[in-house]
Amino acid sequence: MRKRRVVVFSVACCLPALFLLYLASSDEDMGADNFLGFTRREAKLAERVREVEEQNQLLRRQLSISQNHLLSVMSENQNDSQTFGTKEEESSQKTVLCANQEPEVPKCEVIHIAIVCAGYNSSRSVVTLIKSILFYRKNPLHFHFIADSVAQLILQTLVSTWNVPGVDVSFYLADNLQAEVSWIPNKHYSGVYGLMKLVLPRALPETLEKVIVLDTDVTFATDIAELWRIFRKLSAKQAIGLVENQSDWYLGKLWKNHRPWPALGRGFNTGVILLHLKKLRDISWMQMWRLIAEKELLSMLSTSLADQDIFNAVLKQHPYLIYKLPCQWNVQLSDNTLSEICYTEVQDLKVIHWNSPKKLKVKNKHVEFFRNLYLTFLEYDGNLLRRELIGCNNSKVTHVQEAALIVPAFETQRYRLTFPKSKAELLSMLDMGTLFTFRYHVWTRGHAPTNYAKWRTATTPYRVQWELDFEPYIVVRRDVPEYDRRFVGFGWNKVSHIMELYAQGYEFVVLPNAFIVHMPHAPSFDIAKFRSSSQYRKCLKVLKTEFVRDISRRYGKQFSAEKKKLSR
Repeated sequence: MRKRRVVVFSVACCLPALFLLYLASSDEDMGADNFLGFTRREAKLAERVREVEEQNQLLRRQLSISQNHLLSVMSENQNDSQTFGTKEEESSQKTVLCANQEPEVPKCEVIHIAIVCAGYNSSRSVVTLIKSILFYRKNPLHFHFIADSVAQLILQTLVSTWNVPGVDVSFYLADNLQAEVSWIPNKHYSGVYGLMKLVLPRALPETLEKVIVLDTDVTFATDIAELWRIFRKLSAKQAIGLVENQSDWYLGKLWKNHRPWPALGRGFNTGVILLHLKKLRDISWMQMWRLIAEKELLSMLSTSLADQDIFNAVLKQHPYLIYKLPCQWNVQLSDNTLSEICYTEVQDLKVIHWNSPKKLKVKNKHVEFFRNLYLTFLEYDGNLLRRELIGCNNSKVTHVQEAALIVPAFETQRYRLTFPKSKAELLSMLDMGTLFTFRYHVWTRGHAPTNYAKWRTATTPYRVQWELDFEPYIVVRRDVPEYDRRFVGFGWNKVSHIMELYAQGYEFVVLPNAFIVHMPHAPSFDIAKFRSSSQYRKCLKVLKTEFVRDISRRYGKQFSAEKKKLSR
């Protein structure tokens, strides 16, 4: 009985365990069902689908918010456009201009200005122009004056007495340029000098690429660097920047039977010009304007507005050359002007142009304001313009004489030489015949002005006079003119370079304790050609004549390839 109870008890205890084992086995084989009847794997998949759906709903809500915000902004813009009209366009234009605004001119960049100052008392009005430019300027300036002898004397005295830092001046004798334009009949009161702006690409140095050209009767009311900056806006072909003429002159409506020279639309005024010299030289400007002028003169017989008529005739046939400047850069106060459309506020004014023979007496409802501005600069003391350009240590001052330092040259016939370590050693070797003054036996004239006899005892630098064929070895600043490329090879390369330095006003100063020794070497191929070829020597002679003619015209001094001295 007892055994039976134990067996029954054991069976009763084993049944739950067996049931649990069954459930565990079933769970492993089939996977447990949830209350919806999904297996565990299906339940996990459903959970993942639910998470993705929630994320999609969140993204849709965010997208809906963004779309509503965009529609709101578009609606506001549309209302603003309907309310304010063109104001929105002006605002967008200002935004574009601000984004694409030209960078400032570097503070030490030199601005070049060309002015024809000859005849008709022009030296009086140009002083006021110079004052107005100097008053506002922040950059170094280089003035290029096409002047007669009287104006040159006045302006040289003016510049030297004002003694303004950061201002350079170059003069070009107008008499040397008259032959280029004197054949053109001109009714303008400026006479032959009113045509000389046409020859600036030839008259100014070839190294000068761009220049601002001004009439003497203009007055600046802003920094000229703002005008210089506009050069960067010119396209590859645009070479001339001008303001449109502000009268009906070129429309032919001023009086009955008025027949002006041909022009684009209203034509352009040449009182303020951006002139890209390099581009004009590349298209043979001198030949271009001469051909057009000759053709038009057959019917027009003469010019009425001097160079302006010819500039407009050229631009009529070659409109790609013109860049139209904003009219504020040449507010023209002539008798028939419509310049009031150019300004509504004082700050709109950039340059005032008194382009009427009446000058300050011209009739204009704002003439009193313009006259007061002019009189302010007329009475302004030029000594007050003497201020330094901060941070431009490399800027020149006109009262300092440019100098080329001469290093006396010697030579030896020996291939091995102990180089002298001092002037005393060199003089000893010179006395012993180990050294000689350079080219003493071949070309004495090349270094004779150095004055070796004086150098032997000199203890301080001394000046020497330039002479024809002088070709010393010199020490100069790196910004001097380059060698003329016509003289590549043997013959006249140093001679021509020294001649141009002298023409620019350089002084030649011999260093008392410096020297150079030329070592012997085999003759170069170029000197062999010079010695053996008569054609080479003939070509060199032609180039010398061309160079002398060019430099005489460029610097207003009379050189000769044959004479010993220079005629000033």
